[in-house]
Amino acid sequence: MKAILPVLDETRKRPYYLQLYDHISEAILRGEISAGEKLPSLRNLAKSTGLSITTIEQCYNQLLVEGYIYSKAQSGYYVDKVFPHSEKTVPAEKEFFAPQVSDMQSALLHDTDSLIHDPDCFDFNKWKKCMNKILTEYSPALFFEGDPQGESVLRSEIAKYLYMSRGVSCSPHQIIIGAGTQQITNHLSTILRKIGIDHVALEKPGYAPVRNIFRDRGFAITDVASSGDGLMIEKLPANIRTAAYVSPSNNNFTGAVMPVGRRYELLRWAEENDSYIIEDDYDSELRYFGKPVPALKSLEGSDRVIYLGSFSSTLFAAVRISYMVLPEEMARLFSSMAADYSQTCSKLEQLTLAMFMETGNYQTHIKKLRKLYSQKLNLVIDTLSANAADFINVRNTYSGMNVILKVNSDKDAETLKKEAESLGLPISVLEKDLLIFYYNQLPLADIPDLLGSLAILWRS
Repeated sequence: MKAILPVLDETRKRPYYLQLYDHISEAILRGEISAGEKLPSLRNLAKSTGLSITTIEQCYNQLLVEGYIYSKAQSGYYVDKVFPHSEKTVPAEKEFFAPQVSDMQSALLHDTDSLIHDPDCFDFNKWKKCMNKILTEYSPALFFEGDPQGESVLRSEIAKYLYMSRGVSCSPHQIIIGAGTQQITNHLSTILRKIGIDHVALEKPGYAPVRNIFRDRGFAITDVASSGDGLMIEKLPANIRTAAYVSPSNNNFTGAVMPVGRRYELLRWAEENDSYIIEDDYDSELRYFGKPVPALKSLEGSDRVIYLGSFSSTLFAAVRISYMVLPEEMARLFSSMAADYSQTCSKLEQLTLAMFMETGNYQTHIKKLRKLYSQKLNLVIDTLSANAADFINVRNTYSGMNVILKVNSDKDAETLKKEAESLGLPISVLEKDLLIFYYNQLPLADIPDLLGSLAILWRS
């Protein structure tokens, strides 16, 4: 069989999978690939063309649907008998044979074409079953606007889950649901203003979008450095009512975990300064070594802690469901002003998530995710140690979805980032020689080859 080596045009709006489809279907029609011939495997064709496995699979699926090829279980894809090539030639206008793809479908496929993702990270079939049940059995509820505070059934499920998994004891009326952490932080900004707090202390390094929200809302900001024990409490403002934004269970950028003694010290600071602590517990469930770290909100005397959580890291990014647990005083305040807001978080997704949690699917998913991500993390560490120990140091290797890479290179961080992205690897810049590598998105089997290629590219 002639090698499949398509010439891809990056300037065309036509997605890569359709350009590859054009190349293969035309070769079949011309007889360059004969009936009965086996096509390359997804992984082999991905390597030879430089395309993602997802792109190859989309192409093969389209060829399969249109009858150009057929599949054999445990064997692969084979060319079907279309017609003798001597009896028919390829039309001058190739678009005649192209699948009719809507503008929306084409745009969606094109937007995700260059991204690497791991389908094993989430079981969409279970999610769809829950959503279908809401649509078929509880559809009347969808005719009414959502609760500004969030659907009560979801708040009840969150309260139960927090008690079981994080040791946080709260009532559903203390929970506020919003479309992402940024909306939640906007609500919180209003509440803090109403109780006379206009100053925030933020971890450095920290989550930039939150900083931007507080800045845009006119709050005074104090940056507080983090050490190996988390936020440096001795650097917090004294005698100034402040909201200190911290991530004591897993700093997203350093991996620092605040020891229990320091946590009580932080609680004491809040009490003595008539201040509050905003605990960002993002991806806290994803801890792979040792016992889970209890939430700050679970400790005695935590009535000055505002707890933030999100489902985007444990489900899938498009689900923008976040929440906060407010102290009683703040919860009553929000209830009094809730009528001024409308809920921007999808009611259908909230109800689907509530059912997903009630059926135990979410808890099962978290266990599966911990196992999968810990395998990926170990493989990342082993691969980089074997291929790049002389110039890449891996940090933050205990939890979460990413690691910090300290790269000793003459190339600047932006260049390293672009080179990684050329391989489809998700990386962002933290500092001049520190990069954040999101290993969670990579299929487990692809990690050795991808990181081996990255080491070669960065070394060159």
